[in-house]
Amino acid sequence: MIQYDYEGRTAVVTGGAQGIGFAIARRLLAGGAQVCLWDADGAAITAAKAALGSDTVTGVQVDVTDFAQVEAAVGQTQARSGAIAMLVHSAGIAGANLPVADYPLAEWKRVLAVNLDGAFHVNKAVVPGMVARGYGRVVNIASIAGKEGNPNASAYSASKAGVIALTKSLGKETAAHDVAVNAITPAAARTKIFEQMSQQHIDYMLSKIPRARFVEVDEIAAMVAWLVSAENSFTTGAVFDLSGGRATY
Repeated sequence: MIQYDYEGRTAVVTGGAQGIGFAIARRLLAGGAQVCLWDADGAAITAAKAALGSDTVTGVQVDVTDFAQVEAAVGQTQARSGAIAMLVHSAGIAGANLPVADYPLAEWKRVLAVNLDGAFHVNKAVVPGMVARGYGRVVNIASIAGKEGNPNASAYSASKAGVIALTKSLGKETAAHDVAVNAITPAAARTKIFEQMSQQHIDYMLSKIPRARFVEVDEIAAMVAWLVSAENSFTTGAVFDLSGGRATY
């Protein structure tokens, strides 16, 4: 395993108490980073900190749909761990599996609020400090659904397409400041998010992956590990595929 050096740098991982975010936090810790887990689930943060077993891990319970809470989380993180040099935005939900014609308005708004508004809030709150300091690395976790559009998952697909566009815009805005902002588009991984999906939808996603399996969380963490390192000194505003061959562009 290639290990990058994050010594002396602070990383925020949203959705970091579970699933993909937890695997990424573990990988960054192995490289010497100070890691702060942002998650909506306080009990999950406590459990994750215990599982990671490091005194360099902190946590903040935060609802990313509330910009005031996100701003407060930035202040708490920097007071405890120092300036944020790395941000991995992993927090998100799947939402209901229904056709567009039957999709409830409230559910549409809920999914967009968490997945797209949340990404906007977190990037808006964290990135200006990186620009002011002249260094930062950001990875927004989108999805292959944001490129391909999954049937019966219009809200999720649209929200992740929005994350891709947000990343491209912000990456161009910060390119002159040694702040890299990139996105990844993984296929589905077997995490708790599967509990929000129908079995029919899970089977559909698997059928579309040429590798004939779901991505492992550690495979996602491996790609993120380079993207948030100082070695990623040129690429920004880009989208990296982790779809097992599914992506057509």
